[in-house]
Amino acid sequence: MVSIAPQVFDLLDYLIRNRQRVVSKDDLISAVWNGRAVSDAALTTRLNAVRNAIGDTGEKQRLIKTLPRKGFRFVGTVKESERPIVAPADSSALSGDTTLGLLTAPRLSIAVLPFTNVGGDPEQDYFVDGVTECLTTDLSRMRGAFVIARNSAFSYKGKAIDVRQVGRELNVRYVLEGSVQRSGRRLRVNVQLIDAESGQHLWAERFEKPVADLFDMQDEIVSRLTRQLGHQLVVAEARRAEHSLHPDALDLIFQGFAHSYMGPAAEHLIRARDFFERAVTIDPGSIGALVGMAGIDLTMAGNLLTDDRTALFSAAETNAVKALSIAPDHAVAHSILGTVYIFTNRAAQGIAECEQALALNGNLAAAHAAIGLAKCFLGRAAETEGHTLEALRLSPRDISAYRWMSVVGWAKLQLDADAEAVGWVRRSIEVNRNCSPAHFVLAAALGLLGAPDEARAAAQAGLALNPSFTIRRLRAVAQSSDNPAFLAGLKRNAVGLRLAGVPEG
Repeated sequence: MVSIAPQVFDLLDYLIRNRQRVVSKDDLISAVWNGRAVSDAALTTRLNAVRNAIGDTGEKQRLIKTLPRKGFRFVGTVKESERPIVAPADSSALSGDTTLGLLTAPRLSIAVLPFTNVGGDPEQDYFVDGVTECLTTDLSRMRGAFVIARNSAFSYKGKAIDVRQVGRELNVRYVLEGSVQRSGRRLRVNVQLIDAESGQHLWAERFEKPVADLFDMQDEIVSRLTRQLGHQLVVAEARRAEHSLHPDALDLIFQGFAHSYMGPAAEHLIRARDFFERAVTIDPGSIGALVGMAGIDLTMAGNLLTDDRTALFSAAETNAVKALSIAPDHAVAHSILGTVYIFTNRAAQGIAECEQALALNGNLAAAHAAIGLAKCFLGRAAETEGHTLEALRLSPRDISAYRWMSVVGWAKLQLDADAEAVGWVRRSIEVNRNCSPAHFVLAAALGLLGAPDEARAAAQAGLALNPSFTIRRLRAVAQSSDNPAFLAGLKRNAVGLRLAGVPEG
């Protein structure tokens, strides 16, 4: 038995998974080093380490063949193994035998197949291929994702394929197919996420837009798809993890995020946090678990689901800071930390954190929405709508879109624009009826508009979701800002809630 470094293990893993073909240097660099610049000498050193680990040499090449000017291919015998594969740092991971256990497809592994150009107009090919390439690039930036390199995926272009065969050949769990069709001045994009093992369709989406600047459209389509796909892949992995007898930290993290996506009800959030806590117990330095816990605590406190908001904000800040100490460029952690600052009377500092998040990931719609929230606390509620519209442009079907719409409703209430507030929060409720703050904003706005029956109905809907909510809890939000305009708007909100029959507490 031999012990090998994780990067060497990843290299061997990739060669075994792709043993049916010759893999190029670019394929290896894309898969193992995420496309970072790697010298020929460094790659040769790693390949020699792989050969040493499995009892091969550059002279014998019994298991790994080097094909001059073409690439490399694993040619050893591979057999399926029922026993679980050991982590690469474990000395029992590999032996020097010529027969190796086949590793299962990695989690969050996906191949983006070339999108089909419906209609076959050759002038559209560059746009269709561009969407595929950019989507591949953006997905590969997702932490923990294993995305097949563009060159390998494009080998299937124009061919009738069986996704299950593609999954076996590329050793991925998921395959994304898509098509682009242009009809007159409209462009339609269809996508399907497929389980490569079963062939089952997991998710489908369609975009249809008037044709404008094609490059801008390409950016918008890719941005929307990347975010939605990220969520769908996590949900799919969480379903797999439910059947694991011995879940590891990553299994638990997937399940935590999947529960958090179910909505802002306390039972979902508490269950999600439990998964993240279990993951941290297994791996105290898990960035995903730390960010997950920070997000849950922030949501619980921000949505006024508890009286103990100070402790939750403090815990969220601690975990976000810890995550950033490990991964300083984690955009979501910056956005969460920024939002904590915004809720704790440090709005300017919070905006700076969110801007840092956007510098790292310009498509992070939640950071734009958080800046819009900050403008409320700074007494500049008139600017909130613009930031939210930018978030919705980037991710119009975002799982958090209902929150952003509710915040605009709250901003309109601060501006005495009660009818506009009603419009925004009703949009929020149409998207997700389980957001209690939206119902309370609607109740306040309707109360101020002189519609007491509707206001009371909205208040009761909010209290059904959050029975412990009171006007006293709303007043505690005054700790988030000492801006006079904000505080005046908060008092006005309380007046509307009293008219709607919300208990004083």
